[in-house]
Amino acid sequence: MDVDLLAPLTGRRVVIAWVLAAFLTTFLVTRFVTHAIRTGRGPFRDVSAGGVHIHHEVYGIFLLLVTGLVNLTYRPDGGWLHVLAVFFGIGAALTLDEFALWLHLEDVYWSQQGRASIDAVLLATVVGCLLLVGANPFDAEQLPGDVPIAITVVAGLGLALVAILKGRTVLGVVGVFVPVVAAVGAVRLARPQSYWARRWYAQGSSRRRRAETRFPPGRRNRWDRLVDLFADVPHPAGAGAVVGFPHER
Repeated sequence: MDVDLLAPLTGRRVVIAWVLAAFLTTFLVTRFVTHAIRTGRGPFRDVSAGGVHIHHEVYGIFLLLVTGLVNLTYRPDGGWLHVLAVFFGIGAALTLDEFALWLHLEDVYWSQQGRASIDAVLLATVVGCLLLVGANPFDAEQLPGDVPIAITVVAGLGLALVAILKGRTVLGVVGVFVPVVAAVGAVRLARPQSYWARRWYAQGSSRRRRAETRFPPGRRNRWDRLVDLFADVPHPAGAGAVVGFPHER
């Protein structure tokens, strides 16, 4: 894994920078426009065709399909690659901004379930930032094929998976790139709503009681407050996490 904060942006990292910049800009603009539509401010209106509301994820999906096809077909480089990266970032933002609609197959954009879209966007931003600074556990130049290195990578991914199953989603995602973070998430107490707790913390056991005491229903944390900046719905009372993404402390 290569992490160099001071290295100049070159090659692959320049492309990632363009993707991330377009992604964040599009997400912020999209949230501004959707809030304006909801409150009836400005010239913005929902787009419909034949009485069917066209969600902006549709445009995002088409952009992702087109940019993927162009990249696979023409393999552009230089300035054209950067243009392609911008369109990919725009498509990814439009699509992930309605991630909750994927999960529920209905319009939950302004409901409590819709907060999962913000979770998805923030996690994608975390991954983009890690790639931007050079964190890449799958870099072929850093993995010469030695068995110890391969074992380290597999072990790191295993720890990341355990952290995610324990409801430590952010630590697990970051841990894919920084294994020590995954190790921290893997050894910490699982959240009571997580798969790990449901599978391994028996009702009435000391670990179950500790988890429920540590994470009481409705508890809010820094991640929740960050989501609140973009989600115009309250955090669900009596729930410890939004569907799809258990919140990190």
